[in-house]
Amino acid sequence: MDWPYGMAILLALMFAGVPIAFAMMLVGVVGSATILGFGPALSLLGQTYFDNARNYSLSVLPLFLMMGNFVMQSGIAEDLYGAANAWLRHRRGGLAMATVVACGGFSSVCGSSLATAATMSKIALPSMRRYGYPDGLSTASIAAGGTLGILIPPSVILIFYGIMTSQDIGALFLAGVVPGIIGVLFYMVAVRISIALGRTEIPREAPLPLRERIVALRGVSGALVLFAFVMGGIYFGVFTVTEAAGCGAAGAFLLTILRGRLAWRDTFATLFETAKMTAMMFFILFGALTFANYVTLSGMTTDLRSALGGLDSPLAIILTIFAIYIVLGCVLESLSMIVLTVPIFYPVAQAAGFDLVWFGIFVVVATEISYITPPVGMNAFVLTSVVPNLSLGTVFRGLVPFVLVDLLRIALLIAVPALALFLPQTM
Repeated sequence: MDWPYGMAILLALMFAGVPIAFAMMLVGVVGSATILGFGPALSLLGQTYFDNARNYSLSVLPLFLMMGNFVMQSGIAEDLYGAANAWLRHRRGGLAMATVVACGGFSSVCGSSLATAATMSKIALPSMRRYGYPDGLSTASIAAGGTLGILIPPSVILIFYGIMTSQDIGALFLAGVVPGIIGVLFYMVAVRISIALGRTEIPREAPLPLRERIVALRGVSGALVLFAFVMGGIYFGVFTVTEAAGCGAAGAFLLTILRGRLAWRDTFATLFETAKMTAMMFFILFGALTFANYVTLSGMTTDLRSALGGLDSPLAIILTIFAIYIVLGCVLESLSMIVLTVPIFYPVAQAAGFDLVWFGIFVVVATEISYITPPVGMNAFVLTSVVPNLSLGTVFRGLVPFVLVDLLRIALLIAVPALALFLPQTM
């Protein structure tokens, strides 16, 4: 089966509601069978599942998922928002800026965009509504801030990318730090742009004394220590990424105990949720690897490389790939987009001379935009599902300045690759 037919069948299955993991596995097996025969195709399927299921490095995924779930159980999000608010409340748009900063901080120990958006919507939105912030700005700051969860380490998306491309997950985590910080700063600028364009009078709160601001940091010290411990251990080579994940999960468990949140029922629910998410992620990953085998056998990568090779420069190639991600982001959610496109694009990027660690950060930032662009902006849908009487139109209109600064961030990342590569190169 030629690859255009395979891609058409895959997209048809996905739009018909077939889960992405099973759609990719089915197309991968059937497509490979038309090339190799059903016997070898089924053997290749079994070998893919067997070899990867016993891969020790995959244990990093459930451990980081457990770390994020225990952090959510510990209730650290409220303290993160309180600390950010204590330092930014006196600025124009300070509550929205505090929301963005709190989302970035929560992402650093959670690793999930949707979880960050859902959690912060319950904490920050009532406060912003109370102080007269328009819903467009309030929800946009939460939705955009939540996208940082797939970039700021530990990131499940970066783990997926590292496994599919055989890249060092620790290097990918470190590469995401500076672009993630830039994302927080740019989103704070977007808040000010939103206020200026909306000509909205938003009241400012009185600044807190320095002593009270410092006291507010006490509640987030555990999260800061946990993040520094995990990332510092990776950076200085004290332990591997898998060991860092185990230490992070244990540290998050200890943090939950110290904060008095270790109720047995909640802990059981956290462990069950981790097991359920792990099973789902493994099925998606193995389905993507099965589909990648078909992509290789069908010659799709070679054809695409030849097509893009006709472009004038590597810049033209990377901009074309970015345009494809923007289009796909209108119809696919981010995880589906990653597992579908990475097996296709990363050999092309490698042949064009791009560093694959940098390319991973580029892909994630490009995917971040899909979280907040219509018609399938997952973070916008999350907000409308947890906030009553909120329309998608209101959220998407408020997100316009945030999408614009994201486009500026991707341009900066393309122009200055060292923003992503500096930290990994100093490991």
